Amino acid sequence: MSLRTLAVALGASAVLFLSACGGAATPGASTPATSSAESEAPAADKVWEIGIVNLLSHPALDAAQQGFIDGLADAGYKDGEKVNLELQNAQNDQATLTAIANQLTDKDLVFAIATPSGQAVAQVITDKPILFAAVTDPVAAELVASWEAPGGNITGASDLNPVEDQLKLILEIDASVKTVGIVYSSGEVNAEVQVEAAEKAAAGLGLTIMKAAVTNSSEVQQAAQSLDVDAYYIPTDNTVVSGIEGLIQVAEQNQAVVVASDEGSVERGAIASQSVNYDQQGRDAAAMAVQIFEGADPATMPVKLQDTFDLTVNPEAAKRMGATIPEDMAARAVKTF
Repeated sequence: MSLRTLAVALGASAVLFLSACGGAATPGASTPATSSAESEAPAADKVWEIGIVNLLSHPALDAAQQGFIDGLADAGYKDGEKVNLELQNAQNDQATLTAIANQLTDKDLVFAIATPSGQAVAQVITDKPILFAAVTDPVAAELVASWEAPGGNITGASDLNPVEDQLKLILEIDASVKTVGIVYSSGEVNAEVQVEAAEKAAAGLGLTIMKAAVTNSSEVQQAAQSLDVDAYYIPTDNTVVSGIEGLIQVAEQNQAVVVASDEGSVERGAIASQSVNYDQQGRDAAAMAVQIFEGADPATMPVKLQDTFDLTVNPEAAKRMGATIPEDMAARAVKTF
């Protein structure tokens, strides 16, 4: 995958929001020279105009959005006081997403939730800071040059999840599983990255991955029906998660185990998940926003990765799929639905 380094336009109009780029640099990365005007700290009484663009409404992405808002408030940046927030939701429509991105070009900072949102905003905003959350692989999505040194005007929090550990949950629930189906969106880079990771991990676990691609959530149930498998794995795929009920129905009819990548999907009928905390995703991005308010440069701010994951389970969903959650798994769970 070729890498696209997003250029930061340093001019008179950028002084108010990308000044003081002398924050802690990534080890080994060079720090660009700045003029005396560019090195001035932002005014203490500045009110930041922030645009928030959410790809669509579902529990994980909504949690990231609320985490960002709450994280800012906890840091002293409450909406209507030191920041003004404009919330937009594209409802998974690309044309709407593009229109929203163009509407936010006058903001001091934009927070983009999910990979398509980040890509849409990055296409039109190159001279303002952009933060993202719920982006699985920002390098593959060509949002940043590298995880450690993003190199442009965009950085944020990744929801890269432990795919191999999630597949192991399937075997922990039902050791007889041999085939795992993945329904994924052909239009989401984050989904394709996870499918590749699952295929690599499956080989060492004695599992065979079977997959079906969809272009919208209305196709999820039919795609699930097309796969003759023992279990299903649902990656952090926004399109599929928004239509998860169709897949769950197929799994219950076929008595197939379902393991997901986010907590919200477990609440909606998957058996278990080992997932990132999406509220924390938003809070991590909020902490990065505060750093930018204080003069940090997104180009030298490493992408944030979570190193702990939440196990959630749904015993009733397991019963409907003809399975039982092992006692030790239930004991490890941080939340039971």
